Amino acid sequence: MHSRRSFTGVLLGLASSHSLPAAAAGPAWMGVAEGGELLRRKKLSPVEWAKACLDRIEKLNPRLNAFITVTAEQALTDARRMESEIQAGKVRGPLHGVPIALKDLIDTAGTRTTAGSKLFESRIPEQDAEVVRRLKAAGAVLLGKLNMDEFAFNFTSETSFFGAIHNPWELARSPGGSSGGSAVAVAAGLCCAALGSDTGGSIRLPAAFTGTTGLKPTYGRISCNGVLPLAWSLDHVGPMCRSAADAAIVTVALAGRGQMPAAETILRTRAKQLRPGVPRRLFYEKIDPEIEAAMDRATEVLTRLTQGVREVTLPELPMSQEMPIFSVTYSDIIMAEAYAYHERTIKAKPDHYDNRTRTTIESGARVSTPAYIRARRHLDQLRAESGKLFQEADLLITPTAPGAAFRLGDPPDLIYLRNCAPWNVYGLPSVSIPCGFTAGKLPAGLQITGPAGREDLVLALAHAYQAETNWHTERPAL
Repeated sequence: MHSRRSFTGVLLGLASSHSLPAAAAGPAWMGVAEGGELLRRKKLSPVEWAKACLDRIEKLNPRLNAFITVTAEQALTDARRMESEIQAGKVRGPLHGVPIALKDLIDTAGTRTTAGSKLFESRIPEQDAEVVRRLKAAGAVLLGKLNMDEFAFNFTSETSFFGAIHNPWELARSPGGSSGGSAVAVAAGLCCAALGSDTGGSIRLPAAFTGTTGLKPTYGRISCNGVLPLAWSLDHVGPMCRSAADAAIVTVALAGRGQMPAAETILRTRAKQLRPGVPRRLFYEKIDPEIEAAMDRATEVLTRLTQGVREVTLPELPMSQEMPIFSVTYSDIIMAEAYAYHERTIKAKPDHYDNRTRTTIESGARVSTPAYIRARRHLDQLRAESGKLFQEADLLITPTAPGAAFRLGDPPDLIYLRNCAPWNVYGLPSVSIPCGFTAGKLPAGLQITGPAGREDLVLALAHAYQAETNWHTERPAL
């Protein structure tokens, strides 16, 4: 068994050589692994780290609108307690004293959880969500609740009752959604990690648009208990960080003991053993040339790191007539389940919803019971047979999105979710990592998807790529 010192040493030794030293970057820019190591060596105080993040929140949140609620007083109290425990030699693990923030649909006892909606503007839960309990038990310092599209039912970060969220790379552009606040907080140095939720790309699209690392784990890997739902059958909770190494640490803590290999084991996996595959059909259609060029360069790197990248063919799913960018299975499930959750309140208080959210939710009433049952049966079948997708390759490589961040106020095409949503249907682990920039300095995202339960492979390849590139260390000028 590794000692705590050797554990963190492994993580730091595996970190990208392109990462800036903590002293040069400042506490607010440190990642989970490097900052956590400094905490345990008593070279950094949890209070100092929390204050650095809170100072940036105070300075930048008026422009970015990433946070809805900042729990500064509680965060500093918790940071002091974590510092006392470190001084007493009681370190809970790699998240001890680490500043993290939460998407505002994750319940926090005594702190309002709004889901970005007027309907829940003053809602204060009595219990923590399971992921919050696990973060607290791990010693994380929670900084507050992050802005999001109302009830997670959009991908623009413009439908929140608390106002639009702004992309730190260009304030006039969307950070993607619905976990826009989570992505922006990490990208802008307001916290070192955040939790988001993903029902059709809501972690991965914002990660791609903001140059961060966002993991949607296997369906059910991380508990959604205490997380306000969009669609129960498709919802996932996952970490948003600055690196795959950090995402591995957070994911292991959230999944629970014995559910995944240890983070250092994941990051030691040799990429040379892996066979990545690229399914070009569908996933590369109507792609922006600059995103395609970034993907081509990334594929060259992955070819060197692995057994070689090969083209593969995936089965095509029957597509929805109303929303042809989605499979009919995905469309019927998300619309029916969202309507089921909101049916009573949307009738009783329609004015408490954003018009765009209300219109979308109400359209779910058109999904018949037989259509929903057929979709659910097909979903179960696809998940049971998902291993067939990996007969020719161990992992699947695609662009996260076919374009870079669009402008706020410009109604985007659903095509931006096309490459993400299928993996919610299959329930497979999928991560978005930065792989370049457009000429306008907007990030491009690379998506790596693996077999059910193999977050270790997904994160191992993502980490190997980040050890060879420096895209994930780039920071917006704010």
